[in-house]
Amino acid sequence: MKAAVVTEFGKPLVVKDIPVPTPAPHQVLVKMETCGVCHTDIHAAQGDWPAKPTVPFVPGHEGIGTIEAVGSQVSKERIGERVAIAWLGSACGECDYCISGWETLCLKQQNSGYSIDGAYAEYAVADAGYVVRVPEGITSFDAAPLTCAGLTTYKAVKIGGVTPTQRVAIFGIGGLGHMAVQYAKIAGGFVTAVDIEDEKLELARELGADHIVNSSTTDPVEAIHALGGADVAIVLAVNPTVFDQAFKSLRRGGRLVCVSMPAHGVFPVPIFDTVVGGISVLGSIVGTREDLREVFALHAAGRTTVSAVSRKLDEVNECFADLMAGRVTARQVFEF
Repeated sequence: MKAAVVTEFGKPLVVKDIPVPTPAPHQVLVKMETCGVCHTDIHAAQGDWPAKPTVPFVPGHEGIGTIEAVGSQVSKERIGERVAIAWLGSACGECDYCISGWETLCLKQQNSGYSIDGAYAEYAVADAGYVVRVPEGITSFDAAPLTCAGLTTYKAVKIGGVTPTQRVAIFGIGGLGHMAVQYAKIAGGFVTAVDIEDEKLELARELGADHIVNSSTTDPVEAIHALGGADVAIVLAVNPTVFDQAFKSLRRGGRLVCVSMPAHGVFPVPIFDTVVGGISVLGSIVGTREDLREVFALHAAGRTTVSAVSRKLDEVNECFADLMAGRVTARQVFEF
């Protein structure tokens, strides 16, 4: 099969033929139809984070495809089922985190396209218990970005505790941000979208943003406080300085939700302002399998829109370059 492989950190991916994997007893073999391109894939390929993948590996955690074969412990009735391969490849299922609904915090979890091979390939194996069925009313093209960009921002809005009429500032409108705008609106929030690209801000406006701020020409902190300050600020931009802007945009009692993870990113949290202002700083990782089912249900009901462009796997390095250069308005999706 054809696959895009990271053979060395910081080097271009190599698209080459490798053997089709054989599912283990608890796994399924999925013939891929689509896979979205996430900034996390670039972090993985660069070896940016403290816990690094083991090279060589196949990235990709927005994979959609049909089960073609199953392991000995999986019912053959699942053959033909269309499923999503998400970031959470598996978890132990037994720890406090898993049994309390926080499986994404499991210390024994495996992550698709990071600690185990992912979906930048014509076939992928995945744990049968952790793939999520894709409803018939959703195209495989739309389902791919929903599997991470949608799932991650849906969870961030949940973590932020957004309630009707609260003011929500979303920093970074792109693959994740355009979904975050929609989930914040579904929750009843008044949304301010912040970015440095007018094209992305116009997309946010089309998707329901109440206000837009181009932070390359306008101080977002002043602009947001002119509206009363943010009850919730969600950071999706991969830039440590944006975290400081988001923190300062909060009104008293506000919640800062940190989602993006810049390489070596650090931002100072002023203790006095945090304590006196009753500010909460929250980290939000991707959602659970149940969160993804909810994301799919909202999309199938026509409540969300995915903005993406089609790419081919052979273009993987160009895709990364376009994403890093800001030439991608929202999401890129490989179609196999």
